[in-house]
Amino acid sequence: MNLLELVCSTAKDTIEVTNALVMDVAQKKVALYDKSGEQHYDIISAFIKSMRGSDPNAAVYWLARMIEGGEDVKFIARRMLILASEDIGNANPNALLLANATFDAVNKIGHPESRIILSQCAVYLATSPKSNASYMAINEAMAAVNKFGDLPVPLHIRNAPTKLMKNLDYGKGYKYSHSYDNNFSEQEYLPETLSGTAFYDPGNNARENELRNYLKKLWKEKYGY
Repeated sequence: MNLLELVCSTAKDTIEVTNALVMDVAQKKVALYDKSGEQHYDIISAFIKSMRGSDPNAAVYWLARMIEGGEDVKFIARRMLILASEDIGNANPNALLLANATFDAVNKIGHPESRIILSQCAVYLATSPKSNASYMAINEAMAAVNKFGDLPVPLHIRNAPTKLMKNLDYGKGYKYSHSYDNNFSEQEYLPETLSGTAFYDPGNNARENELRNYLKKLWKEKYGY
């Protein structure tokens, strides 16, 4: 299907698909990019690492290599969507929004116009501030789950839909944050074993430095922010 799209994209008006035409396009396009071989993985790796490394020039070059080779545009957009969260995260939350919009757009707009949308997104991601803090946070939290198992939920933040649960002190002492100044009430949300554990360590960028200062103001020295 990708090869057929490439063949059709060579026509300015109507086109007769012949063996000769298909072979000509395949030799010029597909031979440059083996989607089932090692080169496929090398080029997508180069593309991702170029954006992670903040090089928009290299990013659009490797993007062009994939487009010229007939790579599935949804595959490209999907990888950018992952990068937007893994490598940019809260340093620039808009990156995830644009990457998601790009994924939706390329599903609506096929080859060759989708190249424009992919290029815009790739350049934006490459030139964005970077942070992998959220990615590292979930990895650390999952490691804690695997290490400590099913730690009990503190009683005061348990759900208490029945009288029996209330009698067992489920929900007792819970402070509704919105009833306090600045919509914040200091209380424990982690299991006792993990109290004071900071899984999220904000990155060193303008947006997350603001988040760090905000968390430090709220939690004082509890999490070491």
